[in-house]
Amino acid sequence: MILDWFQLATPLADDLDGEWIEIAGWIAPFEFEARHSYFLLVPDMACCIGCRPSPAECVEVMAAAPLPPQSGRVRLAGRWHSLKHDPAGWRFQLRDAVLLGPAKPVLGITEVSRRAFVAMGAALPIGLPGLMHAPLAWRNAAAIGEDDARASLARMATVDIHSHAGRILRFADAASFTDVAGDMRAGGMAAICLAMVADTPATKVLPNRRIQAFRDPEPGELYRWSQRAFARIARLIEVEKFQTVTRASELEAARATSPAIVVSAEGADFLDTSIERLEGAHRRYSLRHLQLTHYRVNDLGDIQTEAPVHGGLTDFGAEVIRACNQLGIVVDIAHGTYDLVKRAASVTTKPLVLSHTSLTSRPAPRSRQIAPDHAKLVAGTGGVIGIWPVSEIFKDMAGYATGFARMADAIGVDHVGLGSDMRGLTGPSLFDDYASLPRLAAALSAYFNAGEIAKLLGGNYRRVFAQSVGN
Repeated sequence: MILDWFQLATPLADDLDGEWIEIAGWIAPFEFEARHSYFLLVPDMACCIGCRPSPAECVEVMAAAPLPPQSGRVRLAGRWHSLKHDPAGWRFQLRDAVLLGPAKPVLGITEVSRRAFVAMGAALPIGLPGLMHAPLAWRNAAAIGEDDARASLARMATVDIHSHAGRILRFADAASFTDVAGDMRAGGMAAICLAMVADTPATKVLPNRRIQAFRDPEPGELYRWSQRAFARIARLIEVEKFQTVTRASELEAARATSPAIVVSAEGADFLDTSIERLEGAHRRYSLRHLQLTHYRVNDLGDIQTEAPVHGGLTDFGAEVIRACNQLGIVVDIAHGTYDLVKRAASVTTKPLVLSHTSLTSRPAPRSRQIAPDHAKLVAGTGGVIGIWPVSEIFKDMAGYATGFARMADAIGVDHVGLGSDMRGLTGPSLFDDYASLPRLAAALSAYFNAGEIAKLLGGNYRRVFAQSVGN
């Protein structure tokens, strides 16, 4: 039988004690040796010998014969043993293990076959963490081609909930735009949440492609920058003849033939501590989507990529959320820490959005990915999480679709959306122009039916927008 990693948290992992099973993962040796007879098998690639998951999240392996080092993910078979009271804390062993060969890359969704799922029977308890219903990978969805996908998209009010398309980043003055509306029409994208970046003058891209704050801005500097950045979005809207979305009915009516923009801000750094500036951006620039934090710890709260300073969301951050709820602005908690999101969920009276991330069982320190508990906080408000197309996480478009499926398995299909971070990623993207939207829709059809795809590619965000902004 094939055993998948998420099943370690189910009774099935104990019920298989003594059975011959197959499992795929990464070899994590205990020592630097030419060949290994005793090692760990882990679900994700470890960066070093000292970087391993907890004993309950990996498998202790005793090989039938020494194995040479392996550069990639492998398939092993052996006798499965469930440990109850191991002094070292180990929970599972694979004894007499043999190497079956390389395994397909894990892209986020379980690889268990439908036959294995049926064999599990009642072993999957309702409410299992990270698995809210039968995994979408096992559904008999009728896959469609790109032409059929393109025809379906033409009838949808599709939405990308996080974008920097058009060359608006770090170009707050006269630099020429790149075409946005043409790509949207070609691919069937009806509306995008186009975000200026509030902390740009105080951040830089490091040689390792990470973004980090490198200085404290002068008083009022980021506010002045925001006026130029908002004005650049307004200029793009004018040049490419976009519709500006200010209320729910306008977003509902958007179509790719006449594409629309939801004016957004990535980071509320321009506020400093002035609620009046939020009201001004709402009135003057039609701001309708605000991300609280970005790549610097600001007055609103802590971020995932830096050490915490505030212990999560600040009192001012809570005040901003309340003001957004009252004004009619979507609250986006992308880049915020788990503690920030936890308090935000307790403060808001409207659904939260986490516009661009992906799911992982064990986020690395300073990672922008999130764990299931983090995701469930957002879903618990009725909100939406956008899946971003980072090629270092997902191998190809099919893999990107599994990222949607895995998040839907964790929190439900009603809480997942598309957050492309278009033209904002510092590395390669699997979805780098809107003309590729039919390819994505076709890939999603391997896991989702037509109604679910409509939710993922716009419907879920439109619901949140309507609840947050109204008419």
